[in-house]
Amino acid sequence: MQIREAIVKGTIQLKTANIDTPKIKARLLMQYILNKSRQYIIVNDTKILTKEQEQKYIRAIEKLKTGIPLEHITHQKEFMKLNFFVDKNVLIPRPETENVVEEAIKLGKAIKNPQILDLCTGSGAIAISLAKYLKTSTITAIDISHKAIQIAKKNAIINKVESQITFLESNLFENLPEQKYDIIISNPPYIKRKIIKTLDTQVQKEPIIALDGGYDGLDFYRKIISQSYEYLKFGGYIILEIGYDQKEDVIDLIKKEEKYNKIYCKKDLYGNDRVIVTY
Repeated sequence: MQIREAIVKGTIQLKTANIDTPKIKARLLMQYILNKSRQYIIVNDTKILTKEQEQKYIRAIEKLKTGIPLEHITHQKEFMKLNFFVDKNVLIPRPETENVVEEAIKLGKAIKNPQILDLCTGSGAIAISLAKYLKTSTITAIDISHKAIQIAKKNAIINKVESQITFLESNLFENLPEQKYDIIISNPPYIKRKIIKTLDTQVQKEPIIALDGGYDGLDFYRKIISQSYEYLKFGGYIILEIGYDQKEDVIDLIKKEEKYNKIYCKKDLYGNDRVIVTY
């Protein structure tokens, strides 16, 4: 079977299974199976696949049809123009989280040798991106999941920033040594528990621990906002990713603490409220 024939068949199967962007995913799977670039696939689309390549591609398409995310098959995800390894043990980095990182980079550039704490690091996408683009920063990255920490360490090595980051297995601040930070940043679990079962099948394949924000989706914000003050330098920033409908709730939690003087919110590229900053 030719490359293009396989991609066409894969696209049809994915479309029939109601998988979104079927053509793109069929092509990305082929790139993964052949370990080749998009340009190679275009130029060599009449090349005949080996039997082994064809079978691998068919199996991968079948996995996608069951709702397994593409990134859990290819173990690849680009974030902030960097490459990350991902699997079923970590949340797949989303484009909207780049807005959170970009805000932290902007604030961090005004701080000499910024010390940063990344809570709920998962794949390490936030911590590693900050280390890469804030060259003088030192970062502590925390997650409750041992498997997530191992993946984050792997990604730090892949992106050559392992010397800047200390990874710590901890339930938020529980195992954190006494230290103060210029920036505390987090993309915590914030989906309401009852909503999770209504999400897209592919999202439900991701670790529940990275999605479940409790009954009202605010459990982690309560803990982070109430405890961060002890770990924040004078004039330091808390930067939080939020769900599109959580702006007012999170701002109310911050105001109730009466410890922070200023709060602002920034939208993502889709026009949704996405980033809360307080200091």
